[in-house]
Amino acid sequence: MLQTVGEWLWWESLWLPEGISWSDLEDNDGRVYAQASQLYAALPCALCLLLVRYLFERYLAMPLANAWGIKDKVRFTAEQNPVLEKFFCSHTRNPSQMDVRALCKKTNWPQRRVEVWFRRRRNQDRPGLQKRFCEASWRGFFYLFAFLGGIWALYDKPWLYNLKEVWAGFPKQSMLPSQYWYYLLETGFYLSLLFSLTFDVKRKDFKEQVIHHIATLTLLSFSWISNFIRIGTLVIIVHDSTDVLLECAKVFNYAKWHQTANAIFVVFSVLFMGTRLVFFPFWLIHCTWVYPVEEFPPFFGYYFFNVMLLVLQILHIYWAFLISRMVYKFLFSQLEGDLRSDEEEDDSDPPKEQNHKLSHMNGFDAKGRANGH
Repeated sequence: MLQTVGEWLWWESLWLPEGISWSDLEDNDGRVYAQASQLYAALPCALCLLLVRYLFERYLAMPLANAWGIKDKVRFTAEQNPVLEKFFCSHTRNPSQMDVRALCKKTNWPQRRVEVWFRRRRNQDRPGLQKRFCEASWRGFFYLFAFLGGIWALYDKPWLYNLKEVWAGFPKQSMLPSQYWYYLLETGFYLSLLFSLTFDVKRKDFKEQVIHHIATLTLLSFSWISNFIRIGTLVIIVHDSTDVLLECAKVFNYAKWHQTANAIFVVFSVLFMGTRLVFFPFWLIHCTWVYPVEEFPPFFGYYFFNVMLLVLQILHIYWAFLISRMVYKFLFSQLEGDLRSDEEEDDSDPPKEQNHKLSHMNGFDAKGRANGH
């Protein structure tokens, strides 16, 4: 049965154009082709990147945070209360007014005390400012390194300047050493992000991030096996070009260099809209949707690859919507915080006359977006 599954999984009609077999993609005559077995190298690469990240955050990012005076806010610990803790863990972290009144009766606590307890309890599960700074620093460092590596790998390649060259001679396109290391680094990085999901900062678009990582790894793996490497490198570098700006904006924002962060965010917004909503769909997806059929009949891999690119484009549109709201708030109010972060709440016991103001502010994060990543 396993043999049958394996034969179906590696059925040539799924992965390769008509008339091409796996034997045609075996190394010969000085040509070197990507092999599926090489993808196993992504696992040790991911583990190495996790180690590098640990060392980077501990010995570079954390000292930098201390030098810039970035410190975690002192938090009040929620009082021990089994009734509220059980409700918090098994029902909801954000009780409605009806829930609060019911809990008041069960605990014999006044409403304000119950509300403060939930704010403090929610804050206990939120990562501190230093953790956010270190995570953004690491991602910004990696994206910058990867983007510069991508420029080095692509600057002299003809398909960077003429997208029709992406499919010239496909799939019998020899793999270059720069492509191998570029793919291995990117695949290992996104695999490391999946491994670190449990201890990374949880943002409001957490589910979308998981979908993005899985879609990216699927695209990287499939494009590697089917030798879609040329278009794959272009997709990677387009993403890295804007991601580095977003992480840099976060770093400077956490350091309270708000004017610098705002300026970087404006540049990021313009580039994001241009690369993800214009260049990606109208150049790259057009390149994968239109040009291949001029060279060979469509096959399953052709449709699968384009569908996965469309999944990424849907996520781009979702994030563009969030960024547009950010830009709107930026034009009419101060821009602070993290676009997708679950911002820390004021967990003090507020005076009665401030209740209305705080209830309004708690509905928005520091950037003015409705709390709902």
